[in-house]
Order: sequence, then C-alpha cells, then structure tokens
Amino acid sequence: MALKAVNVTDVPNLDQVPENNASLSLYSSRLNSEGLELNSEATFKVPKFLVIGHRGHGMNILQSSDSRMKAIKENTLLSFNSAAKFPIDFIEFDVQVTKDDCPVIFHDDFIFSEENGTVFEKRVTELSLEEFLCFGPQREAGKQGKSLLRKTKDGKILNWNVETDDSFCTLAETFQKVDPSLGFNIELKFDDHIVYQQDHLIHVLQVILQVVSEYAKDRPIIFSSFHPDAAQLVRKLQNTYPVFFLTNGGTQVYYDVRRNSLEEAIKVCMEGGLQGIVSEVKGVFGNPGAVPRIKESKLSLLTYGKLNNVPEAVCMQHLMGIDGVIVDFVQEISHAVDDMIIKPLNEGLREGEEETETKSKLQFSQQELSFLLKLIPELIQH
Repeated sequence: MALKAVNVTDVPNLDQVPENNASLSLYSSRLNSEGLELNSEATFKVPKFLVIGHRGHGMNILQSSDSRMKAIKENTLLSFNSAAKFPIDFIEFDVQVTKDDCPVIFHDDFIFSEENGTVFEKRVTELSLEEFLCFGPQREAGKQGKSLLRKTKDGKILNWNVETDDSFCTLAETFQKVDPSLGFNIELKFDDHIVYQQDHLIHVLQVILQVVSEYAKDRPIIFSSFHPDAAQLVRKLQNTYPVFFLTNGGTQVYYDVRRNSLEEAIKVCMEGGLQGIVSEVKGVFGNPGAVPRIKESKLSLLTYGKLNNVPEAVCMQHLMGIDGVIVDFVQEISHAVDDMIIKPLNEGLREGEEETETKSKLQFSQQELSFLLKLIPELIQH
C-alpha cells in the first residue's frame, strides 16, 4: 500500500474540530438511536452495556490449553471481521507507529523471529513499514514471510502458531477493510520501560490522528492508553472522540503512581478532561467501592481481563453499573450479554418500564448485591 506523507499541521486540534460533529462521529448502527455522545461538557454517554472484542476476535495465548485462545491471529483484519459477525459494539486493538511514521496494529513491543537457528528481536517502532510487514504470512502469492515467534510472560519463546493465520495490517487498512458499523477502541501503545519526551508523544499521536481524520468517517471511536501523559495529550489534540485511561486498578505496581489504583485513575481523568477508565476487572472486583466514585465523577467505566470471559462475572459487572467489557471469547460472551442483559432490557422498555427499573434475567435484591460486592474481593484473592 502506498504511503502518504504525514503533515502533522493538518491534524485537527482542540480548537479546529467542529463541535457539532461529535455526536455524528460516534454513531454506530450497532448501538441504539442515541449513539455514543460526547457533549459540550466533554462527558461521555454510553447508551447500552458494551461488548468489545479484545484484539478483534480475542487475544492469542500460545501456551493455553484452550483452543479458543489460538483460533485466529490477534490484531489482524481476519480477527476483526470475524468478531464483527457477532453482536458486539467495538473491537479493541493496539496501535504503534513505525520509524517511517505509519501506524500499524501490533500489541507487543518487540517482534521475535528466527534465522539460521538464531532467535532475534526487533523493536516495532524501530522498523520501517516494509520491514514490519515482512514478518509472518504474506498477502502476495508465493511470497514467504520471515518466521514469527512470541515471547510469553514467563520468558519462553514460542512459535506463533494459530489455527487460522493472517498478515499484519496498518491502521489505514483497518479503517478501509473492517465492517464500517463496528466501533474501534484504539489503544495507543507505548513501552512501559521507556521515558518518552512530550515532543515525541505529540508527534506519534498526531501521526495516528492524521489517519483517523482521513479514514474514520462516521465510525465510533474510543481512544485509550496506559500511558497517562499520552491519554491526556490525545484529549488535548482533539475533542471529537472520547479518551479513556487504562489501568491495572492496583493489581500491579508501577513506578508511575498514577497507574497504581482506581483512585489515581480518577485523578488522571479529572485533570486531563478524559471521559472514562478501562480497568483490569480484578481491580474493580477488589475495590467495588470505587465504582460509585467513578460514576460520581461522571466518568464511564469499562473493564478487561480473563474474568470477562466468564458470563456470570460479566453480568455481575452490569449489575454494579459498569458500562461494558473487553472480552476474548467474543461469541460466547456477546450471546450471553444479548440473552441475559440486552434482550430483557429491550423487552422491558417495550412494555413501558422506566429504563432504570428494567431488570435483566440475572436478578438480585439490593441486599444480595451488597453481600456479593463484599464477597468478591475475598474470592479473587484465592
């Protein structure tokens, strides 16, 4: 694909984005008639309980005994369009920028490969687009790509073998070739072990925003990042799309204290005018009292993590007031949410009930819910 030169001065900034485009830009036919609304006060309204496909159809865990974790190559066009076949609202994927200023879709900081029996690693952001695309399956008939390995969290290096493979892709291609009704949760990826200068962060974000500005059209978009400065900067650079701060919610400890709790995440959002938080679900279950504080701050709350592949845990979050979940088991969880939450809500509304009083199939009294919220922090420690 031919690349266009990026002129960062063309990127819309906070003062240039028309206010009246916000609601239109976030509308999706997969959502209800209200769409996703970013209003003039920069608060974010989620019209329904969202289901978001993690890296498309689900992340790859190569050492997993569950075949679903190795079904389709994550963060590929095939994974995105496979997820689109199910009743989900968004897909989440990871964006990094190559050294020649092309936003590409890839999660890890490094690509691993093997040549002549020697394993080597390349930092994604130090590769050109051409170099990045030469790893793994190739789209050109008869062309052989370089081998692709992956380093696991425990340090093992494994062949990146999945049941259905696909080539790497760029952000521009993703906009052009993925079902236009599907929203994008664009995670802005930065290495946890690098201290980035603000000028570098701004340049990377402007390169990404240039592609979004050119190709997004009416597609709903949410930006998110674990990097607090990047999250606040992308909010300053544009006001068309909501920005969420990603956090482990206290389940891991980082040098940057802003990443270490839901309370700190609230501060990051309030200081930077962000619209929401995406937390590891264990962080929320371990600190359920943070949910009302997040809501009182007029912030939306989404979660990610392995527990989101358990239907009961997802329904519990709906009852807690959480706005949506990022999941790996897209088929199973999307159907469970549709059956246990969405359809009962819609049926109740058709019967004239107030939305706040409509019940899902999974019903608890306030006393039972209070007991469960007290019990959950104990359960997740074991």
